[in-house]
Amino acid sequence: MQRLKLIPLLGLTTMLAACGGDMSDLEQFIDDTKQAHHGKVDPLPEFPPYQTFLYDAQDVRDPFRPQTDLNSSPIAAETEYSGPRPEASRRREPLESYPVDALKMVGLLQQQTQTWGLVRDPDGTIHRVQPGNYAGQNHGKIVQVSETKIDIVELVPDGLSGWVNRDAQLAMTED
Repeated sequence: MQRLKLIPLLGLTTMLAACGGDMSDLEQFIDDTKQAHHGKVDPLPEFPPYQTFLYDAQDVRDPFRPQTDLNSSPIAAETEYSGPRPEASRRREPLESYPVDALKMVGLLQQQTQTWGLVRDPDGTIHRVQPGNYAGQNHGKIVQVSETKIDIVELVPDGLSGWVNRDAQLAMTED
């Protein structure tokens, strides 16, 4: 029993004796390394001082106004234009979150005189639509639902502060 107690004590003594010793070669290596390597940091680059610019709006054209509107005032441009425009106050419908080419017509539902088109969105949800509903990201209004397609009229910007109608269709798919 006494011998079993001496084994851990002997192991601990051996480990402590191994930790000591001559470390002069390690100390010499550290000293040599410190003397041989001298770090150098480049100075920060010099930046030119900031030059301020005074913008005088009376002498220079407004950079935020389109080139096509230079001769007309913003108020006059809105009142002169009589083409189609999106309804800004209209509440957006769920299918207006997706582009028209991402939507698929998957069926038709008829009940007495009422006809609905069935449209699947990219998330897999099926929506029931009829003329007067909206679909697509370009203010597309559904104008007709037939057995093989859904006709949509989209409003797209014409690039000159106006809007033009563009026809689009959702054809029946067999998936």
